[in-house]
Amino acid sequence: MKVRPARQEDTAALAACDFSFLVTREAMPPFEDEWLAHARPVEPYPKSYGFDAAELASCLEDEDKALFVVIGDETPVGYIALSTGWNNLAFIDDLAVDAEWRGTGAAQRLMQQAIQWTREKGLPGLRLETQTNNVAACRFYLRQGFVLGGHDRRLYEGLSPGTRETALFFYRFL
Repeated sequence: MKVRPARQEDTAALAACDFSFLVTREAMPPFEDEWLAHARPVEPYPKSYGFDAAELASCLEDEDKALFVVIGDETPVGYIALSTGWNNLAFIDDLAVDAEWRGTGAAQRLMQQAIQWTREKGLPGLRLETQTNNVAACRFYLRQGFVLGGHDRRLYEGLSPGTRETALFFYRFL
């Protein structure tokens, strides 16, 4: 597997990927100490954030953004979209790996690329947002040296009134 800057034609291959995941646990407050060890089991359900090829392609045209793909079997099987945030941190806008390629190190390679891009831009660190129902992603970010910096239980109310999902904000300073 290798990571490279994305090209316009990569979005078609990425659109064919399965970026959905099965929610089996949810992290619960308080989000302190060993908070993730107390994630509660839930009735399994599929979750997908969708895929917007045009939005990803916009990363190719802006010098304050970047899009990298990880190649598996000669085709893109995952990506990471980055931007420079208003607070001078690199923001991981999106990170996704095809379901068949999870556990292969693809996400870790994309994260290493994000860290390199952040350093090249002279930014002091990275931030990202995920949700309490994406426990696997939370574990991955913690293994990559991120720390939980905060949460917002109301952020998704406009999208889904009454949702149990809470936004979690992770940071890694270089």
